[in-house]
Amino acid sequence: MENIKNLFEPRSIAVIGASRDNRKIGHKVLHNIISGGFAGKIYPVNPGGGSVLGMDMYRTVSDIQEEIDIVCTTIPEKFVFDSVRECADRGVKYNLIITSGFSEVGNIAEEKRIAEYARDRGMRIIGPNIFGIYSAVSSLDATFGPGSILPGSVAIITQSGALGLAMIGKTTVENIGLSAIVSVGNKCDVDESDLLEYLIDQEETKVILMYIEGIKEGRRFIDTVKKATLRKPVIVIKSGRSKRGADAAASHTGSLAGADEVTDAILRQCGAIRAESIQDAFNWSKYLSQAPCPANGQAVIITNGGGVGVMATDACEKYNIDLYNKADTLHKAFSDVTPGFGSTRNPIDITGGAAAPEYNAALGAALESNEIGASIALYCETATFLADDVERVLDENYKKYMDAQKPVLFAIVGGEDIKNVIAKLNRKNVPVFGDVYEAVSCLGKLYEYHNYVKYYSNTYEDVPINLEAIETVCKNAITQNRYFLLAHEAKEIMEHIGITMPKSGIARSLNEAITLAETIGYPVVMKVVSRDIIHKSDAGGVALDLENREEVIDAYQAIHQSCRQYKPDAFIEGVELAEMLTKEVETIIGARHDTIFGPVIMFGLGGIYVEVMKDVSFRAVPLPKREIVSMIKETRSYPLLLGVRGEEKKDIESLIATIVKLGALIRKCTIISDIEINPLIVYEQGNGVKALDVRILLSQQ
Repeated sequence: MENIKNLFEPRSIAVIGASRDNRKIGHKVLHNIISGGFAGKIYPVNPGGGSVLGMDMYRTVSDIQEEIDIVCTTIPEKFVFDSVRECADRGVKYNLIITSGFSEVGNIAEEKRIAEYARDRGMRIIGPNIFGIYSAVSSLDATFGPGSILPGSVAIITQSGALGLAMIGKTTVENIGLSAIVSVGNKCDVDESDLLEYLIDQEETKVILMYIEGIKEGRRFIDTVKKATLRKPVIVIKSGRSKRGADAAASHTGSLAGADEVTDAILRQCGAIRAESIQDAFNWSKYLSQAPCPANGQAVIITNGGGVGVMATDACEKYNIDLYNKADTLHKAFSDVTPGFGSTRNPIDITGGAAAPEYNAALGAALESNEIGASIALYCETATFLADDVERVLDENYKKYMDAQKPVLFAIVGGEDIKNVIAKLNRKNVPVFGDVYEAVSCLGKLYEYHNYVKYYSNTYEDVPINLEAIETVCKNAITQNRYFLLAHEAKEIMEHIGITMPKSGIARSLNEAITLAETIGYPVVMKVVSRDIIHKSDAGGVALDLENREEVIDAYQAIHQSCRQYKPDAFIEGVELAEMLTKEVETIIGARHDTIFGPVIMFGLGGIYVEVMKDVSFRAVPLPKREIVSMIKETRSYPLLLGVRGEEKKDIESLIATIVKLGALIRKCTIISDIEINPLIVYEQGNGVKALDVRILLSQQ
């Protein structure tokens, strides 16, 4: 982004609305800028003139002769547009509008007017409705927060002003140093993606933490977060688990694609780490900002209590941490420090009698082992290992591990003395927790991040599609004022992208149905063809396993009768007859143009129970093959594809190829809004897949 550096590293700043009244936001912002040690030029602006905090005030921005990088606007809403106009005409680069009272309260038109005027003249707006910006590299605290922000290596971007201010206070309590904290508020102009562009390359920032309520430019957000996570961890708190939109109800893909489900999947796809709570986000940010990269994925647990060792083992499973399990190596490394009634199996139980020497020896053995990638040390308070000794042992061993660039963390449980030890060590940035799961989660997220970077691929498979022919089919439907395709049209689309469907045809009379069934060969399936009936099963418009002429006659009549009762005014063009396929694993593949993220794809367990089971996963397309495999493995029904109870493994490669084809279709053909194959039958390995039913919806925009 052009000149974004000026926002974080300004040479000059003006405060519009600077006030002598220390209860006013304009006074607090100016006070923080001065007391924070900002070395650039500071210009208080107030139409009343006079002086404030030992500085002369300018009556207008136009009275300032020098170049202005940033202005902080703290005046009432009714005066903001005129001030923005003056600043933009004056050549100000960035305007931080702290003032509230715009789109967050329904005043959308005024906010839009401000943004458009500024943008047309090259001035960027942050906000409105923000608390300001802090940038450690410039010693700039242009916020109305509590001040005295601890400089460090975690950058925070927050959409919530109040929560952001609370975060400032909490970082001090948690001893988390900030490289920057920025409030984006209503995001009428500058958003998270703009700010990430600077923070990605800023050396001082080791971890980026974002609090997000909504995302506006989804595709740009995806690209920027992907770029960021390859350089440093990005942790996201995403609130607003909204219900699925009513406009998506016409397809399973749409109805299952709740905003949060798609967002959650795409954040993981981008390598971002999602936190459900502020405490988790802060724990992970602090640990990941200082933890070295693990040499391998094998961890060891060292404990003086069997119970907490079991808890840590459970936590490792939850957070996907592999525990080192070579019994001979573990026995050789830890037998000297483990009593006979202890255990050298991982967890290493050095028993309740262990004191400083035993802990030092055990942690030292883990440190020296090239096969152990990380250590988790647990301690339950005992009379043989006093709190002062615990503090010293943990502090000394942490330094040894950092010198060796090997991850380690600690969880200690006990009374008031242990609580004080935790507080003292946290002030030294030693990763020690009073809860086993908190400690293990930090290591889990460290592995999660480094595994993402290690296996990241931007190479995706693609297939050519006959876009002109596909669009011709779709446009023909639209000329009939129809925004979904009929069965034969959907089949034609599948043929164009190389997805196999059962042998089929459309009959417009009973005699045609009988002839067609005998041509295809029994058994057959029969489905109603009607532009007015999308969900055929609900209308009684589907008949399966028709074995002979008599069953075809009965089904033909029953379908017409049921559909007439379901929707009397429905126009029924006929029935589709298709070969009845042998039962294998039924899956579903759907794709749609998400209103935020653009083309996304879904995979899951298919058939009639898809809405009940909701065993699905989502991704934004295009996708590398590894990501497609990950998407498939995420579902609970994945073991069915591997073969269960003596069954043969299914044709996963053909399934992957089908996902690639559908992804290419939704990405390249914008006239299609939703497409769904349900079920997609996956046969034994080498026998391919077949799409039984295809539903395609067209864009009405």
